Amino acid sequence: METEIAPLDMLLRLSVAAGLALFLGLERELRGKPAGLRSHMLVSLGSATFIMIGMSVLFATAEGDPSARIDPTRVVQGVVGGIGFLGAGSIIRSGGQIQGITTGASIWLAGAIGVSAGINNFYLAGMVTGLALVIMVMLGHFEREWVSTEQDR
Repeated sequence: METEIAPLDMLLRLSVAAGLALFLGLERELRGKPAGLRSHMLVSLGSATFIMIGMSVLFATAEGDPSARIDPTRVVQGVVGGIGFLGAGSIIRSGGQIQGITTGASIWLAGAIGVSAGINNFYLAGMVTGLALVIMVMLGHFEREWVSTEQDR
């Protein structure tokens, strides 16, 4: 099957997806969370791959290949559902407290970064990564300080 995406462009998209997710995974890794660097990078890489597969099939459909009928939004739907399952798996209940929600959300977001990179929207992928890091690092620090201060009272 021919594709409209050149091999070097594919490599760039996959590298951007994995590279940006590295930052989210590194933040989780530094906090000792179970889903860290490799998990986030693999989720983003997989998401980019699936969306490029969908685009390849879409290009084949546009060229008249009758065996290739696909709605690319269904590919995104499948990716989101699968990643939601991974994210939910990172959320646990321990000692009456629920833990892992931020890690689950960051895994889900790594998928969105991968899809963005896969469709060649590097600006969106970069902005999402930057905003996610602000939320995870800066607001996480604020949240820890505020919660510990409130608990001390």
